[in-house]
Amino acid sequence: MPSPATGEPGSLTPARNFNMMFETYVGALREESEKTYLRPETAQGMFADFKAVLDTGRVKIPFGIAQIGKSFRNEITPRNFIFRSREFEQMEMEFFISDDDDWAKWHRYWIDWCHNWLLSVGLPASHLSEYNHPQEKLAFYSKGTTDIMFRYPFGVQELWGIAARGCYDLSQHAKFSGTSMEYFDEEKKRKYVPHVIEPAVGVDRITLAILVSAYAEETTTDEKGQTETRVVMRFAPRVAPIKVAVFPLLRNKPPLVEKARAVYKLLQPHFTTEWDDRGNIGKRYRYQDEQGTPWCVTIDFDTLGEKGPELQDTVTLRDRDTMKQERIKIADLVPLISGKLRG
Repeated sequence: MPSPATGEPGSLTPARNFNMMFETYVGALREESEKTYLRPETAQGMFADFKAVLDTGRVKIPFGIAQIGKSFRNEITPRNFIFRSREFEQMEMEFFISDDDDWAKWHRYWIDWCHNWLLSVGLPASHLSEYNHPQEKLAFYSKGTTDIMFRYPFGVQELWGIAARGCYDLSQHAKFSGTSMEYFDEEKKRKYVPHVIEPAVGVDRITLAILVSAYAEETTTDEKGQTETRVVMRFAPRVAPIKVAVFPLLRNKPPLVEKARAVYKLLQPHFTTEWDDRGNIGKRYRYQDEQGTPWCVTIDFDTLGEKGPELQDTVTLRDRDTMKQERIKIADLVPLISGKLRG
């Protein structure tokens, strides 16, 4: 067999079979009857359990089954960072529709839903695009497949695939298991094998897209006129690991620390809240910027009423993105931050 690179004959080995599924054995004995495979995707378990979900969930078409978990693929040449790995986290949904429903309508619905969800977790619309698989590249059973693509710093890669798979999967399970996968439609008074729309995405790819979209460096000027580079993770608040941080202005002033602890305990049941009393206040702000905390609450001497009763029981609320600070009543913190998270 000649090399495709050099044309030299005999430089390549004969073609050999290769299984992209990981093979293993269940139990102590390595017998053929004990052979099994790690799952190459999460989808087939949902098809196999289709009848069980129908019988126990009392659901009606259209409905979906969603799952998240590990998938394993025995890649021949693992490469390209997380895009060709042998173990990865996957999220998939099988959305079952009638055999006479407009599959293209439902396909478009889930493309738009996935696109909007990506926007809601902070991915910029300018970095998202769609790739429609041409007919000659579709699997023989596929009615249509669209990939939502994302422009990473190193190039455009597939992020989320939405496929119209027809009734192929359920029909194959019925064929080889001997168990009917038909659904009885009470409104239409007939049985049919449902068709399916399948959105499938790698969690690792979404996580990387969120991280590269959030990372930013900017030049800021402090009160003394000195410039510095601020590193900030501009996470959408709904996906930020820490929602709010609470600081006493000084850690060696017991009244400030006591009041700050009370505010911390007030916020903790509602949001993922972090306590920080290390270093000066500026360094604390920078640390929270670097981990993407959207809001910081500072308890100072105004909070204690030392500069007048009109500011007593108010705190400074700092916004990560604008760095603006405003005085807020402690009693208003929970509803205010809750509203910002919903918005």
